[in-house]
Amino acid sequence: MYDNNSMADNNFTEQLLAALDAKAQWFDNSQLPEMLENYRLLHTCVKSLFDFLLKKSMIHSDPYKNEKKISDITSPENSPFTEAERSMVMGMRFSDYDSTLDFLCNYYRFSVSNLTVQNIRKLIDLNNSIQWNSFSVNSNNTNTRTLATMLLSAKQNCEAITVSMINDSISKAGKAITAINKQLKELTDFQREFYKGNIRKNVFEHPNFDKEKALSSPADELSQIKKLFTAVMGKIPFYNELIDEIISEDQGANKAELQTLLLKKLEVSNTKSEKKEATIDTKEILLTAVRVFGATPGQIMQIAQKLQENHELLESEHNSFWDKFRKVLMKAFNIEEKPTFYQITVTDPSTDTRSHERINFHQFVGELAARARRYNSVCVKRASGYEKLAQLESEKILAYVNQQITECQKLMKTLNGLDEFFKNAPQPQNRNRVKGIKMEITALKNSVVKANQHRSEYSAYVEEEAQLKKLGIKND
Repeated sequence: MYDNNSMADNNFTEQLLAALDAKAQWFDNSQLPEMLENYRLLHTCVKSLFDFLLKKSMIHSDPYKNEKKISDITSPENSPFTEAERSMVMGMRFSDYDSTLDFLCNYYRFSVSNLTVQNIRKLIDLNNSIQWNSFSVNSNNTNTRTLATMLLSAKQNCEAITVSMINDSISKAGKAITAINKQLKELTDFQREFYKGNIRKNVFEHPNFDKEKALSSPADELSQIKKLFTAVMGKIPFYNELIDEIISEDQGANKAELQTLLLKKLEVSNTKSEKKEATIDTKEILLTAVRVFGATPGQIMQIAQKLQENHELLESEHNSFWDKFRKVLMKAFNIEEKPTFYQITVTDPSTDTRSHERINFHQFVGELAARARRYNSVCVKRASGYEKLAQLESEKILAYVNQQITECQKLMKTLNGLDEFFKNAPQPQNRNRVKGIKMEITALKNSVVKANQHRSEYSAYVEEEAQLKKLGIKND
């Protein structure tokens, strides 16, 4: 009798583990990249609102923003504050919110293995910290109510196009959050089953787990699981509710029904033909490379801000009474300041050769801001710039990707040169105040490498298709 049950249980376990693996791949390859796209859309909307409030002086910029190193999902505080503190406190909280979203979009790993139940809870807390779908001056949420009040005030006497941009950003942020929360709910349900599957795979298959004794009664199965759980599962929590579900699926009166329902729940809907699955969308590979550049505006603007602060530090060393007087006169007579040029040393990493480059500083910073705006317009599939590119032929999209990779590679050489220049140019007592940009350059470099990988993948598929065509083979 036991042998038959054992065979049936083994068959269910095999089917279950295979279904869990297939579902995990589906999340990693389909749902989680889509979730990342929604977070990028949310971040774009938040960045627009943040910059608008900053420009209107409704909030103060966080003076410690560049010193804060984000390595995990953290939600901004939501405690009450006084009216006098509003600009400063909301400036810091909204800045923290923006920085966390930037971390998610550029550095966080969206995968089933990384998005554990604990990390999902952190994301849900972040999503709830500002309630974009209940964005009202009457909200019970402190941050939501304060931001809604600020934006309502800031919109007064604005042009219609600006008001429309604000309303559109709030609306899109709400839609992004709705989609993300739905995906997180599905992932949470899956992680529960994934947890149970790991117990079956790691605890049940352990040499010291007595399957025959475990299946003799629910109490014995629970005892066998508890005996090995900590040694096998490590620091993973013991969830009584989910362990009870495992036991019900193994020994419950309706265990056959529970097993069938579970396998059905884990099915990945795949109504498309396998033939279509084998077809590679080469244009989509290029567009993925385009979206990689769309993730860089935050890094580029941080670089621009730090360079500006370093420039102001240098200027402050030559800020005598006569310098100030001269600036006042020039401003009074509308005389433009002469451009500031910096002589920097640029190193070519491929040849290790060094050359000198003369940089028009303010023009260079302006070009950085323009590049950030261009990349911001291709950050997600619904962005205006992205939609225009998506309508072009693959060859023109490839030309765009090639151009951006080349320009970014040249830009990084210049940025490294500027970084070295600012570290050495100030007087010795001021050098510890210089803001380094190595971390941002590395992040930008990683994005360029990623875009280049997609370009290489595209080229490989196109070359393969061309070779097959020469041989008279159709890749249907």
